[in-house]
Amino acid sequence: MLNFFFTPYGGMDVSTLPLPTWLDLSAVIVGALAGVFAARQRKLDLVGYVGLAMICGLGGGLIRDTILQKGSVYMMDSPYAIPMAVLTGLIGFFFPGATKRFSRLYEWVDIMSVSLFAVAGADKAIVFHTSGAAAILLGTITAVGGGMLRDVFLGEVPQIFRRSNLYAICSVVGGALYYSMVCMFGVRKLWALIISVFIMVAMRRWSLKYNVLSPDNIDLSPRASRAIRVVYTTASNEGRRRAETIIKKPGSHRQ
Repeated sequence: MLNFFFTPYGGMDVSTLPLPTWLDLSAVIVGALAGVFAARQRKLDLVGYVGLAMICGLGGGLIRDTILQKGSVYMMDSPYAIPMAVLTGLIGFFFPGATKRFSRLYEWVDIMSVSLFAVAGADKAIVFHTSGAAAILLGTITAVGGGMLRDVFLGEVPQIFRRSNLYAICSVVGGALYYSMVCMFGVRKLWALIISVFIMVAMRRWSLKYNVLSPDNIDLSPRASRAIRVVYTTASNEGRRRAETIIKKPGSHRQ
């Protein structure tokens, strides 16, 4: 029964086995669909639709593979990645009624895109035996890279740098969780994928529902200064007390 959930070989022994190809492709399609929704909101032309679909669907993976410098570049190696991203953009442009009808799904599409890319990025880092920190970083970059490039091309401050509903934080948590389950606890990759995506989606939905935002404009200097003054005053008083005690001891003065 445990073999259904855990691998009998231990985490790192099976880490070289990548996730199924359909995961990367589904992440590309969902990411491209997020680009279609963004293009529709800004009323872009055909080039804009296809361009944003490719940027959102392929951008994060391209940045990941460029940084990793191991193995092949996914968008160049896969015969389906670029065509599917382009096709998603074309369908979104020529059939706008579909995107308008399901406009409320944009948040879900964005959440699923980030979640799937975070797992896919972390998994590729695991396959090439990177460190845990590197796997989490590559998972996060893969998740938010497409959206970051989208905002740059649209002349906006990337969402990853703006106060948001745990946009990048969810990616960090998901990548860390996936790496921990696969490489430290020997959880099978499919179950690690399901659990990580579920937790990322739940965190993002929770933050949206209760408007939980990432912190900004935090200044800890006053608190740090007060703490330093308290420590300094306490140490000074303690040193003075000990010095007085030593001076008052019999025989402490030279005769």
